[in-house]
Amino acid sequence: MKCLLPLFLLFAVYGCGADTQKHGVSEPFEVALNGTGEANSYAIKPADAPDAGCTRLKINGIGGTLGRVFADLNADHLAYAVPQGIKPVEDLASAWRNGSGLVRVESDSCIYIDSLTHSYPYLTHSAAELLHEIGRRFRDTLQARGGGDYRIKVTSLLRTNSSVAKLRRVNRNATGESAHVYATTFDISHSKFICDNPAGVRRTFEDLKNLLAEVVNDLRNEGRCLVKHERRQACLHITAIAEEKSDDEETPQ
Repeated sequence: MKCLLPLFLLFAVYGCGADTQKHGVSEPFEVALNGTGEANSYAIKPADAPDAGCTRLKINGIGGTLGRVFADLNADHLAYAVPQGIKPVEDLASAWRNGSGLVRVESDSCIYIDSLTHSYPYLTHSAAELLHEIGRRFRDTLQARGGGDYRIKVTSLLRTNSSVAKLRRVNRNATGESAHVYATTFDISHSKFICDNPAGVRRTFEDLKNLLAEVVNDLRNEGRCLVKHERRQACLHITAIAEEKSDDEETPQ
């Protein structure tokens, strides 16, 4: 997995700033969560993907529609998110207490982090590992089936209770008790993908959606995650299931 900067280091830099309130979150906290704006070529969104001259992609079905297969309930997501995630981040003080369990997630050769309006680019270690695993498997499978330079697009990651409240004002379907606040959960668009080389092999977004579904379904069957198809937001809502540590790992000799 790409080297990710622990959140508590950012708060060591920004934690002594003025506590100016902005949209319900202290400004230093918001700056730290959104990052320092360092250059990342993978974060530059390419031009829109071509929609003509596409080569069809071999797809292995998942045994039903996305809505039927990916139907894990919010309560099930929370059952894993609450004990495995962080305590929900409320403000600068709680971020300082809980931030050591988070890593910053950035765009790379396998994933693209969309412009985030109601979340922040942080996850627990296990959730970040799962997200990058999805991105790698998607790219590897695409190459194995004939090519195409596409990445998955991540549309939501860590949310605060404040950002959940703001989201509910513009999206009535957003749940009040969200697994996103525990940093174990992220959303991947299944309707839009990033094309890094329009001159290469072109694929339809429908085929890419079904390929993404294949990859995610395999990981779900491996016991790595829970998945809910969110039709209105055109995304897969995914909660990581952290691997249980053995007794030897928990109690080093």
